[in-house]
Formats: sequence, structure tokens, C-alpha cells
Amino acid sequence: MSFVHLHTHSEYSLLDGANRLRDLVRRSCEYEMPALALTDHGCLFGAWAFQKLARQNGLRPIVGMEAYVAPGDRRARALAGPEGRAHYHLVLLARDAEGYRNLVKLSSIGYTEGFYYRPRVDRETLARHSGGLIATSACMASELARHLAAGRDDSAREVADWYANAFPDRYYLEVQAHGTEGQAELNQRVFALAEEMGLPVVATNDAHFLESGHHPAHDILVCIGTAKSHDDEDRLRYDGGLYLKSPQEMAEAFPGRDDVIQNTLRIADEVTLTLERKYRLPSFPLPERFSDPNDYLVHLAEVGARDRYLGESERDAADLPAELRERLHYELEVILKTGYAGYFLIAWDFIRWAREEGIPVGPGRGSAAGSLVSYALGITDLDPLAHGLLFERFLNPERISMPDIDIDFCYERRGEVIEYVRRKYGRDAVGQIMTFGTMKSRAVIRDVGRVLGFEVGETDRIAKMIPNLPQHSYTVAEAVEKVRDVRALYDSDERHRHLFDYSVTLEGLARHASVHAAGVVIAPGPLSDFVPICTQSKGARNGAAANGGDGAPDIVTQYDMTCLEDAGMLKMDFLGLKTLTVIQDAAAAAGVGTLDDIPLDDEEVYRMLASGGTAGVFQFESRLARDKLRAMRCDRFEDLVATNALIRPGPLDSGMTDRYIQRKIGSQPVSYPAPGIEDILEPTFGIIVYQEQVMLIAAAIAGYSLGEADVLRKAMGKKDAGLIRDELARFRERVVERGLSPARARELASQIETFGRYGFNKSHSVAYSLLSYRTAWLKRRHPAKFMAALLSSVLDKTDDIVRYIGECREMGAYHPDLDDGLEVLPPDVNESGWKFTAVSDSRIRVGLGAVRGVGMAAVESILEAREEDGSFESFFEFLERTDPRALNKRACEALIAAGALDSLGHRAKLLTGLPDAHAEVSARRQERELGQASLFGAVGIERPAPPLPAVPEWTERKRLANEKEALGFFISGHPLDRFRQVVRAFDDPEAGELRERTGESVEIACVVTGVARQISRRDGSEWAKIAVETLGGTATVLAFRDVWRSHREVIVDDAVVLLRGKVSDRERDEDDPPVFLDDAEPLSEVRDSGRLAVRIKLSPDDPLPGDAFARARALMEANSGPAPVEIAMVPRANGAATVLRSRALRVSALPETIRALECVFGRGRVGLAKAG
Repeated sequence: MSFVHLHTHSEYSLLDGANRLRDLVRRSCEYEMPALALTDHGCLFGAWAFQKLARQNGLRPIVGMEAYVAPGDRRARALAGPEGRAHYHLVLLARDAEGYRNLVKLSSIGYTEGFYYRPRVDRETLARHSGGLIATSACMASELARHLAAGRDDSAREVADWYANAFPDRYYLEVQAHGTEGQAELNQRVFALAEEMGLPVVATNDAHFLESGHHPAHDILVCIGTAKSHDDEDRLRYDGGLYLKSPQEMAEAFPGRDDVIQNTLRIADEVTLTLERKYRLPSFPLPERFSDPNDYLVHLAEVGARDRYLGESERDAADLPAELRERLHYELEVILKTGYAGYFLIAWDFIRWAREEGIPVGPGRGSAAGSLVSYALGITDLDPLAHGLLFERFLNPERISMPDIDIDFCYERRGEVIEYVRRKYGRDAVGQIMTFGTMKSRAVIRDVGRVLGFEVGETDRIAKMIPNLPQHSYTVAEAVEKVRDVRALYDSDERHRHLFDYSVTLEGLARHASVHAAGVVIAPGPLSDFVPICTQSKGARNGAAANGGDGAPDIVTQYDMTCLEDAGMLKMDFLGLKTLTVIQDAAAAAGVGTLDDIPLDDEEVYRMLASGGTAGVFQFESRLARDKLRAMRCDRFEDLVATNALIRPGPLDSGMTDRYIQRKIGSQPVSYPAPGIEDILEPTFGIIVYQEQVMLIAAAIAGYSLGEADVLRKAMGKKDAGLIRDELARFRERVVERGLSPARARELASQIETFGRYGFNKSHSVAYSLLSYRTAWLKRRHPAKFMAALLSSVLDKTDDIVRYIGECREMGAYHPDLDDGLEVLPPDVNESGWKFTAVSDSRIRVGLGAVRGVGMAAVESILEAREEDGSFESFFEFLERTDPRALNKRACEALIAAGALDSLGHRAKLLTGLPDAHAEVSARRQERELGQASLFGAVGIERPAPPLPAVPEWTERKRLANEKEALGFFISGHPLDRFRQVVRAFDDPEAGELRERTGESVEIACVVTGVARQISRRDGSEWAKIAVETLGGTATVLAFRDVWRSHREVIVDDAVVLLRGKVSDRERDEDDPPVFLDDAEPLSEVRDSGRLAVRIKLSPDDPLPGDAFARARALMEANSGPAPVEIAMVPRANGAATVLRSRALRVSALPETIRALECVFGRGRVGLAKAG
């Protein structure tokens, strides 16, 4: 006997259903069921993906929902009914297209109008949207079941009668085949009522998990969802029988009642719904003189192309160059033929609006940068012809699909663009897109561990044992199998086995719904006419409303990005990119306006990049990127484009990256895989770096159209071995037909397969490299303005602030006008704004927004007072002129500690005098409010401000400690300042770089900012967790038993030390690897040990005075010490320096000696280095 499950929950019944869609479909097929219904709680989150997956496997999908029905009006936010309930359950199944539309509406109304604990509908909406829907009475939580269980038979009859009339011939009473307490008795009552009223009955099982063995794991899932402990007696528990039973099991549960089984087949036979992709583009409102979007697009593209390519005097009369005109007309022909003119107009419009409003827009992103029409319209800002970009990579005329235009906006103002789109097309027609957070390996361990009673620290430690880096991550099952420590824990006891076993079962399930960071969908009418919607705030779960600009809730689709695309909805990504904000702020401060016309061949910019000055340069901040630019001697824009494509796991692992570098610097000859493609591969030295090169090669030597070549390109990027084999066979056949030997054809096909798999989208790489170059240009040409903007963009990230301040101070290494780097000054109430500000070409002032405990209201009060009456002349005046409600005593203390009031007195004096000054200001305000005149005021004499106390200034140590507490970083100085030359002599990895150096030995010159002594639970020995700060960031160092015992006298708070150790390569430390300490030594001892040489850098072109060496020798003899003296001769061309050491001279390594020698040889030419 066959059977169809009509009441089934998947993982999209969030934290309640444990069924994966693929498992439901697979098991139903194994049972040879003809159909399957999906009825998740109150939503259609998984409906589209389910129906597609079911059809792919030959299973008829029945799209449904277990609705929540309010006991009264859905808009009433109160408990109601005889039992004081918020909602009842009801199963709804879409029979046909009308039913699907009504199901979408009901699900949407539940969120937008009826949300109260759950998304609810009511009888009024059910009656209005009942067409095409089949209803079943649902589980023990249904209105019918509640009345029957309580003996309210008349009420049960009323409910059944109402639904039978609302869903004529489409309403079924439901009996279920599990052992939940009371279910068997309820089934009998349902049978009796059905017989009395002549209603059909259908068997279901309310399946929440796949098989009976999954019940314990599902029980854990329910505990996670309800935030209960597994041992909690007072919690929700499900019967072990709520799984996807076989037809035989279902029939055996209802002996003698074949009708309830047959009715499931009858319902399935009635379902005719088929959901197919149908493109739904909104209509773009046209100007009066245009009646067709195609004509308007052509007009805008032609005008835009003239603006882009012709001079002002030529725009009206001259023709576009033939090549450009042909490309433009070809692209327009494809766009018009595919019906996407409206898509381009919509994108053009909101990008145009953003630019007019002064909102920074990126030059392009993804393959859209390859479109000349996009460039002409201003959608992108990158000339595709100048960079050899291909339109077919974006929109293939031979494989038509919706274009994909993703746009970067200023991260601070992205929301304004979305709000403009809402106003333009209607708030109900524009929505953001749902995304689902899943229970990933580490997260599921923590969730399950909490439910099972593990300590938080214990589950955190276990979770971190599981590798979780982007290119090296394991599932829980893989970790149990492959990670030795995890396997040992799994085998250790039953408690840990349960933890891992439950986690394996639950891993990957959807845990929560949230809003996609960038996706926006625009419909031709109300979104709920096409897809189900909900309302949701950032970080909220299960439908809490998010307010838009006019107070109305913002719409979010219930379908995710993939399903929306498959359904044919217009989707675009509105991404927020901080780099655009940094560029705009820096350019505005420098007074250079747009950077569209800056030259891309500035030698000084490339010299900076090739010297390692990539901090703050978009896409190139990592140690890997910095090292590759340095190794290839970056000197052209094409190097940035190639490096953006090559610093990825595939090219790095395959050797492509190093091969490019070797050919670029001339240490390896350039060769080409086949004749006739030299022009294609010449910019990348014979290596296939970009996907577009694969396409051009296929066109050049195999005679492919670029559309056909794009199909080949796509095949190389997929993991489908059969598809790759077929496409390459076709390619080999075509090139042999055109004269290439079979052997060369095979060799070329092999290279295309290898390099094509790792090839990157050149359009995207060029667009993002343009942003990289602009940040590098600003850093080199306007360093103070750029670094101030960059620091302002990371106000909430202390480690980044520390790193960038360190970079400011080291910029003299590659900036000839900044021998001492950029000076970063403490905040100042008379000079600072909210953000960091460049106050001169070499000085940056910390923003008041960086001071902890000082909010926006306090800063606004300071700025308003300064704007109205000028600078503050005294501390008392500062307190009088600012708003005491915003600037309370605690905020004043923070400003003093941060140095923001240094111009009004030293910090010790201000802090000591604050209570009296604050009290006096309060008293004067109170007097003014009461209308009282002071004794002095009566005779026209102003009462003098109370004097500040005469107290000594803080020591440097106290000053730095207090400002670090107030700011999170040192600013008026640094404990390492007097050892800066020593620090430069050692490997000094920034905190963020430790993740790139796992397993490596490092030397860290640092100040100790905290020591936490620990006792080992294993052997009772003492060890320490040490917080340190370098000139470039912070790090954690672990000193275990013997090492700690040997060095604990050296490693104390505020100690300035050189630490040697190894960066952890433990899999559990991948997110934030500590350094395992081997050795520690005070920096003063290192400096004076003789292991550091005083090194003088010279080149053949240095203009030195004739007596330079004589003066230097005299200085050295007068400042003798333990440090050897070395001269590093730097060649004119790139290459290693020749280091010569004096046999006789040894000098002091103190800063005074180095400064004296710099007076002879020049700034930056003398320093310390490890003695050779």
C-alpha cells in the first residue's frame, strides 16, 4: 500500500524540525511514495527549494504550511479563547496556482499583520484566501483538537463546520500515528466527529525528524530552541514516534481504516501546482518623450558613451570610433533581445541618484565591469575596452540568464540608497532578502554542550579543536575521524560521545533566519503577490519588525537569494564598503575631488608598494599580498590586477603565483602554451591568470564565439568531471580541426583545465585593483589625510587603530618627505572632531569619538560650544560652556586621561581639580536657574573661577597607563619608543599576521600589558597567559611550566621585552593563535648585548661630504660600546645589499649615537640590525 505524508516539518521549522530537505526527498523516494508535502510552522522558508528538489528526484511536491491561527482578530496582541491561547495550528496545502498564491499571501499576512509570538492569520484572512487550498485540522495544538480534548464537543462541531464551509470539499480531519499522550484518544474522538458530520479523515504523522533513532538528537534540538537544559523536568518533549514513517507503518497504525491512507493519495492526486521560473521585472517609469524602455536605454547609452569617449566640443557632431560603436550596438542588441532594458535602467537610476547625493559608489564589482553599456550609463566607472574586459563574461547571449549587477556603496550611507529604491518602486515592492544561519561545527558543539550541562569554557575548548579556517575546515564527523585530540575525547567516555554524536546529527541545520547583508529584491508590484514575505529587524529572530524610514516595517523575503533567482525575481546586491568612505573622506580633506583622472603610472606609488608599504591599501594589507608585491617588484597597474587574482589558494597551491613572479622579474623565461595566443597572455607572462583569457584563447585558436567560450569557462569552474571532460573534448576537436597537432591540443587543454579552474574574474580584479590603487595613491600623495580617514573607519577596532598608528610612525621608510613618519597626537577638545583629523601634512589628531565613555552627545556638545564661541581658554570655561547632561563627571575623567584637555592644564591637575570645578559650575547653573545674583554679581564683578590645585604631573608610566585605559591604545608615547631602533631590527609580526604564520618561530619586541597566572589542572604547575602590545598591535603569549618558571621575573606588567617563541599551529587556535614562549629577555639587554650592529645604508648615488667617514669615525670612537659597525651597500638596481663589517670599530647602540650618525649620513640611513 502506498501513502503520502501531508504533515511534515523540515529544518525550516527553526529549531523544531530536524529534517533536511534532501533527506526527506530521498527517504520518500526510497519508500516509493508518489508525493510529499512540506508544512513548516507559519512560513514558506523552504518551499521553493523543496519543490525543485522533489521534482528533480521524480517526487511530486506539495507545498504547504502549518499555519498559526489567532483565536480572534489576528491584529489583537492578547491571549484569547477558552484556554487563553495566542494561536492554534492548521495545515494548509496548495492544490494549484491559486492555492499557492493564497498560501503566499497568508504566510505574508501572518508576519506583516498578525505577528504575536508567532506569525498568525485568522478566520477572516482564511476565508478571503481559501481558494485553491486544502486544509487539514492539524495536530493536538489545533483549535479542533483543543475543543475535543477538553470535551467541548459543540465548539468542536462549530470549528469543523466553519472550516468545511470555508474550504468546501477541501477540508479533512487529521489523525496521527504516534504515541504522544492523549493522541490515541483524540484520534477516536476525531473519527466519531467525522462520522457524525460526514467529513473525510486523513492520516498524518507530524514528522519532525527522519527516523526513530534521531529522536534523542531532536530532543536536544528542541532544548536549544527553547533555551532549556536537557535535565530540566519542566520543558517541551516530543514523542519518539514523530518521524517519517513508512507506508506500512502508517497503515499498521490505523487497522481497518484504509480510507485515511487512501485519502492521502487522493489529496496528492488533486495537486496540480507546478512552480517554474518566470522573470518578473518591475516597470521603470519613463520620461514623457519615451514610451519604450528599450528606446530610453539606447538613448542613455549613446549619450553616455559620447560623454565618456568624446571631448566636449565633439559630443554633438563627431561619431564614436567604429570599434566602440560596434561594441556598444552589439551589447545593446543582446540586452534588448533578452528583455533586460528595464534591469539596466533601474540600476542606472539609483546609482545616478547616489552619485548626485554625494554617496560614494564603487567603480564596479564582478563581471558587470566588462559591459560597455554599464560604463556608458555610469553603472560602472571602468573602461572595459581599455582593460580588455569581455561583455560575454557578464551576459552571455548563448546562455541567457538574469544579469547580476552588484554595487558597492559607502558603508555609512548604503541605507539611503535602499530607502530611495523603496520610495521609487513602493515600500511593499522592495525587500531585503532572507538568509539562514546554520549550526556549523563549532557552534553546534557549543549549543549541544550547553544543553547537556557542559561548562561554557569546556565546550569552547572542545569547539576550538575543530579546524575552522576558510580553506581548512572540518565537519564534526570529519574532526572525530581525523583530528587526534577530538578522537581521543570521543573515545574517553559516554558523555563526550553523546556530545559529538548529537552534534553530528544536528550540524548544518538552519538555526536562525536573518537579513542578508547586501541583497535587495525589487518586484513589479507588492512582493507578496510573487513570493512570501516577513518583517525582521537586524539580529532578530522569527519576525520581529524592523522599521523603515517612515516607521513602517521593512520587508524581507522568506525565500533566500538562490530561490529568488530561481523564481525569476530581480535581485541586486547593495554592498557597504568602508574603503569607499575612506577614499571620499581622504580626497575631500586633500581637496582633490574625484580620483577618476589620477594617473595609473605613478612611480612613487609603486615604489611604496614594492617597499612593503601596503598597510591600509585595499586588498593588499595581508602579509602574503605585501610579500608578493615586494617579490615581483610591483611597478605597474597590471601587477595589482594579477596579484588580486593570484593571492588565492588555488593559484598559490598550483605554483601559478610564484611562476608569475619569476617571469615578471626575469628569472624564468616567458613561454606560451600554443602559437597564436601571445597577445592574450603577454600581459601575464604566458600564464593563464584570468577566466577571460580562457575565453579569448578558445575564440582565437578554436574558433569559438565568445558566448561558446563562456560556456567552456563556466565548465572549468565546476566540479563536474563529466562536464569538464565533454567540454575539453569538444575544445580539442575544434583546435585540431584548425591545424594544431593532437599532442599540442591535449597539452593546451590540460593547461586550460588546470589554470581555468583557478582563473579569476578579470573584470572584478581590475575594478577592485582600481580601488587598491586609489588608496595607495592617497597614502603616498596625501599621507596624513589618508591615514586620518583610515583610522576613522576603524574607530571601533582597537587592534586596527594600534596597527595603523604604528604604520603612521613608520611611514618615513618609504615616504621621503616624512623622515619621522606621521605624528599622531592625543585628542584635543580645541582641535578634534568625532573622527581622526589631519591637522597638518605631518600631524593627525585623534578623534574624540575614540575616547571610551564619551558618547556622540558629549562630543556634539563640545563641537557646538566651540562653533559658537571659539576655543576653550580654561578648564573651568570648558565645563561651563558644555552640556553637563551629556558631559558628566565620568566623561570628563575619560577626556582628561586621554589627553583631550592637555591644552588647558596637565592631567594630574585637571583630574584632581575636577570635583571642585564641577561643583562650582553646577552651583552657578543652579543660581542662574533660580534667578539669583551672586554677591559679586550685584556690584558688576564676575566671581573668579576656582584655581586648579598645585599637584605634580603624572609620571610617564602613569600617563600612558591612564590613556591606554581611556583610549584602548597608547598615544602620547609608547613604552617601546626608546627602543624603536631595536624593535626594527627584529621580526615584529602584527597581531593580524599571526594567523598567517602558524607553526613559525617569531621574535616579538613588545611591552607586557597583562599577566594572568594559571594553575594547570593536569599537573598543578603554574603557567601564564600574557597580554602584550607591539608597535603594530596586540598578541597573546602562553608561557608553560618550565619556561614560565625561568622567565617570570622578566615578564611583569609594563616590562619591555623581546619574546621568542612559536606561533601555535593547534587546530583549536586557528581564529586567534597565541605564541608559545621559548625565551624572554629585556630589550635593554638585547640592545647592549653586541648581537645588534649599527648599520649604515649607503648607495653609489649618495651625495656624502668628503669628511663624512672621518667625522663618523670620530663619533664612533667617542661613543664606543658593544655593537659592531656595518655598512650596507645598496645597488642601483634591485638586488641584495652587500654588507661590510668593521673589524675594529664597536659603538654604543643607544638612540643618541644613531641620531648623531644620522647627522652625518642622513635621516633614515642609520639603524640597528642583527649582526651578520
